[in-house]
Amino acid sequence: MERTVYCAGTYMPQSEARLSIFDRGTLFGDAIYEVTVVLDGRLIDNGLHLDRLERSLAALAIPMPLPRHEIEAIQHELVARNELVEGTLYLQVSRGEADRDFVYPADMRPGFFAFTQHRAIRDTPAQRQGISVALMPDPRWARRDIKTTMLLGQVLAKREARATGFADVWFVEEGVVTEGASSTAFLITRAGAVVTRPNSHAILPGCTRKAVQALCARHNLEFEERGFTPDDIAMAAEAFQTSASSLVTPVVRVGAIPIGDGAPGPMTRRLQHYYLEAALGQGSDTPPGKPGPDLL
Repeated sequence: MERTVYCAGTYMPQSEARLSIFDRGTLFGDAIYEVTVVLDGRLIDNGLHLDRLERSLAALAIPMPLPRHEIEAIQHELVARNELVEGTLYLQVSRGEADRDFVYPADMRPGFFAFTQHRAIRDTPAQRQGISVALMPDPRWARRDIKTTMLLGQVLAKREARATGFADVWFVEEGVVTEGASSTAFLITRAGAVVTRPNSHAILPGCTRKAVQALCARHNLEFEERGFTPDDIAMAAEAFQTSASSLVTPVVRVGAIPIGDGAPGPMTRRLQHYYLEAALGQGSDTPPGKPGPDLL
């Protein structure tokens, strides 16, 4: 069955979808995107993702392409039409189409498209066994809190990491870890505290990060927002990273540093369980996907 996508204001087979060469997302990376994971046919943390979509668009003075409830309806329709049980749903909003010029017209109409991807999310080798991540200098622009499509730095870093035997990358700036190339980086201290960098312009405010923070509060786990260094990593009991498409993923080695005994730790396992339990509504009055306040 050919995948159905949403493009140019309508549903169509992916083979018929087209974008203009004058779209500013193509010419300048002048676009915002979001990825929501789908589990058991349900959009997980979707309220948080749409909150962040609105916030990112506002930061670039791009209007919402459609009312929020219409975007949600499109998402659900794509899940249904593509019979998506497990995978991801991608949204992209660009400033729109215009002849190439750095200064854009004031009356532009935003472009919008969306598509689904069938992929395994749960019970993957990374979820079961953990991953290794490389440490690299952060090559990105200063406003990392805006989820733009300008991802070349991350693309090159991930490619280099894979070529040198790592599964992913954590970036370092001024001696402190910022975040993963497409994830939020976490440590668990020997005292049992869950540690991650506080939100700022230097990092993307992660939706799964926000859900994990809420779960720590719910289960009385200490949550510390502070920067950490490679030396802190060497002293950590456990490490993990979060993102929409990788959930809570154990990290068992960072650069040359083995974490703990080199296997996923017990607190990370607890957080994996808590996250899936809450996301699927099994023991939580408020699933992580409930719309929330501004992520910063």
